[in-house]
Amino acid sequence: MEYMFQPGFLGTGAPFFMDAVTLVVALLPLLVGLAILLAKKGRISLHSASQWFLFAFSVIIIGYFEYGVRAGGGFETFVKSSSLSRSSLFYFLIFHIIVSILTVLWWSFTIISGTLDYRRGTLPGKRSSAHRKLGYQSAWGIFATSLTGIWVYLLLFVY
Repeated sequence: MEYMFQPGFLGTGAPFFMDAVTLVVALLPLLVGLAILLAKKGRISLHSASQWFLFAFSVIIIGYFEYGVRAGGGFETFVKSSSLSRSSLFYFLIFHIIVSILTVLWWSFTIISGTLDYRRGTLPGKRSSAHRKLGYQSAWGIFATSLTGIWVYLLLFVY
């Protein structure tokens, strides 16, 4: 796994794994938006499959990221490359982590409840409105997670 700690491809001095994860995080809201459009077009099976794929892929990326951070020396190692104060970065990171955890939990609830409702035959149908609301809330959480994740990257490796 030495490649993970080679210089990244975004030209910021971040290691490869940080650049790769940041790229995925930046694209995730767009991909989730496309998956939502599938549902709007009536492509329910494809919508469900794409949501499950994106969720599973995101969990794998989170694991890859966590491994890289821990193997790379943790927060203390990465904060050294920033010109900002450790405490400011730490509090913003805590905010990002809270948003991220709540989003993963909400997104998993949305996907699981949607799948169960689909199997029960109540989606599409009488549960559509509730599922749509959960889905949009999840999408906003994914957007917020993406935005704060990009900010963490910028604060650590650009500013």
